[in-house]
Amino acid sequence: MSESRTSTAPDPIPPPPGGVLWSLAGDVRTLLTLPAAFTLQVAHPAVGAGVDEHSVFRTDPWGRGERSLRSLQLWVYGGEEAAEEGRRLREVHRTVRGTDPRGRRYHALTPANYAWVHATGYPVFTHSQKYLGRPFTEAQERRMYAEWLRVGRILGIRDRDMPQTIEEFWPYYRKVLADEIATNPVVEELLSTGARVPAPDRGPLPVRLVLRLLWPVLLPRYLRLRRFLSIGFLPPDARAALGLEWSDAQERKLRRLGRVVRAVVPVLPERLRYLPLARRARARRRAAARRRVTPRPAAPAPSR
Repeated sequence: MSESRTSTAPDPIPPPPGGVLWSLAGDVRTLLTLPAAFTLQVAHPAVGAGVDEHSVFRTDPWGRGERSLRSLQLWVYGGEEAAEEGRRLREVHRTVRGTDPRGRRYHALTPANYAWVHATGYPVFTHSQKYLGRPFTEAQERRMYAEWLRVGRILGIRDRDMPQTIEEFWPYYRKVLADEIATNPVVEELLSTGARVPAPDRGPLPVRLVLRLLWPVLLPRYLRLRRFLSIGFLPPDARAALGLEWSDAQERKLRRLGRVVRAVVPVLPERLRYLPLARRARARRRAAARRRVTPRPAAPAPSR
């Protein structure tokens, strides 16, 4: 039985409809930022060791990616399902334990480790927004952080284990970069242009068959793109902590990509711009708004 079933405490509330995360998390542009967030997560020795020893990211990368993306969408758009997804994740991670590369015992649910995995999304999202959308105003940054804390509560992260303001977050983030973050076999594999990655096994059968046939040609291009996005959307101080080089030419290329994405994505139809859970949540919200404003028909006057 999951831990919250025996508690009388109410479930934590997801971020509000219409908030910063409501617009951001379901936009297809988020897909471009996830490799950087994952790289920063596993650069923590405990997290990297847990993924190295317990994850199926090597044998089932597409399935793992699909499940992770669905989980992220549920935190924001899942309504009552959000808290249930948080409980499921904690249950899954109960058995993830071992020894990290520095010889320290780790457990996935140790607050410092679990909070770091969640915390990485904030600096990556705010940094990538400068390229893929309009840079956040200070008010938007604060609002997004407050919403990110809500997501943390859904995941079971206690307030005392996460900085509660932006002013507290950045010193915490920089301390982890200075004291913990380093390259490791998982980081190197994620950034490798020679890694072995199986052909995609999701989507319509004809697409999968074509991809399988062309995968020997497509794989090197995919790996180069993954490395480019992973390093490019890492905040510069995270790149420095990992000793990753980033040239002026690469920066110009990333900015050109950003200009194309900013021009194309906002004019796409909703079915192409938003991921499925986000589309359905947005449709439900519009339907609820219409019901609130649609006047009810007047009752017939009594007959005389």
